Amino acid sequence: MNKRQFLLGTVALTAAAVTPALAQTDAPATQPDPKTLPKDWIDPDTGHRVIRVSTENDSKSLYFHDNAFTADGQWMVYDAPSGLMKVDLKTWTPSLLTAAKGWRSLMVSRTKPILYARKLTQGPDGKPSGQEIAAIDIANGKLTVIAKDIKGGITTVNADDTLLAGTWAELVYDLQPGPKVAGTDGGYNAVGADGKPLSFAAAKEVRMADRLAQNIPMEIFTLDIKTGERKVVTASTDWLNHVQFSPTDPQRIMYCHEGPWHSVDRVWTIRTDGSGQENVHKRTMNMEIAGHEFFSPDGQQIIYDLQTPRGEDFWLATYDLKSRKRIWYHMDRDEWSVHYQITADGTLFAGDGGDEEMVARAKNGKWMYLFRPEIIDDLGVSAPNAADLVRPGVLRAEKLVNMKTHDYRTEPNLQFTPDGKWLVFRSNMHGPIHVYAVAIVRA
Repeated sequence: MNKRQFLLGTVALTAAAVTPALAQTDAPATQPDPKTLPKDWIDPDTGHRVIRVSTENDSKSLYFHDNAFTADGQWMVYDAPSGLMKVDLKTWTPSLLTAAKGWRSLMVSRTKPILYARKLTQGPDGKPSGQEIAAIDIANGKLTVIAKDIKGGITTVNADDTLLAGTWAELVYDLQPGPKVAGTDGGYNAVGADGKPLSFAAAKEVRMADRLAQNIPMEIFTLDIKTGERKVVTASTDWLNHVQFSPTDPQRIMYCHEGPWHSVDRVWTIRTDGSGQENVHKRTMNMEIAGHEFFSPDGQQIIYDLQTPRGEDFWLATYDLKSRKRIWYHMDRDEWSVHYQITADGTLFAGDGGDEEMVARAKNGKWMYLFRPEIIDDLGVSAPNAADLVRPGVLRAEKLVNMKTHDYRTEPNLQFTPDGKWLVFRSNMHGPIHVYAVAIVRA
């Protein structure tokens, strides 16, 4: 990619100037009027207040590790059919940020009131040909294109707003080639040895394994926002995915080796110059899995789901990047969650639960959870080499929202608000996908 392929825009775009995005999953033919859906209630099973933030069906909060909040804690963003939305966190009032067609939220800057957004572009044959990236002023909705004709996919912006990062693959492999399932995160389609269609979760694993087996050459790359300079951080025929910058260190990247978790050493970190490449978690038993990694808000820890082995024993693991110390917090089977989160001050965790079809096979796991971490080795007696060992802990769970009517083919993708008083998530609990928030303190 040369500088002509990476353009710095200076003019705000109108909706008419933006190329339409690729087709989205079709919504059901008949959906309930959003005005008829619950707006504000106390969960009768937990005593916590829940509010529906979004006003349009098929509205979605951001992916769980993509920052959705301005640094001053005033605004949150989410995606809706009519455009990109912003929410006043004092009143939970949503308003349209921009109606420019085809754009989807990438993440909010860690320091500036800017939403970074991305748009897929199409070639003459109608197939995906790359990406554009824009910076949107959250105060006035002005949309400025900062990158065009990106070959590959940008997934993150660094802590000082100087670099974009993402992945490029030599060959595009479609994980979901069949019909998409409306109201969910897609449509994974595969058949078993008996020729019968597999469940959503089982088909997803088959498709993931098939993609991993392709050994497609890939790169993680950065783009300088000012100059357009493209640099390769690392290259591999492993499946590189989930690239995310540290929220505080502009030069640190975390990424994963994607695929069925029992087949890969998933969690990795590296510097933007390619130095310091490290596999954060090395398994010690067959079928041990680790994944859905994310940074703590201070950038000091990498936090991830750990199972020893898969589907049997469940932990939330932390790895300190400076001291290299590890803490593993244990939880019960029903408390395992698709994703986890942590408050800005690091005192509380949360999880979004899961259904019986997922890896934990939880019988009663469809809840939004609040977790209070507790260290359990403060007994005054320890092994002589305790400092070199994993420190054990446990998560004490409190149920926040009953998710019994939620279809987990849509991941809730939880995020704490900056003040730690609310947990934001997406759900189809009332049919169409909406953005919700639950109060951490019981009503």
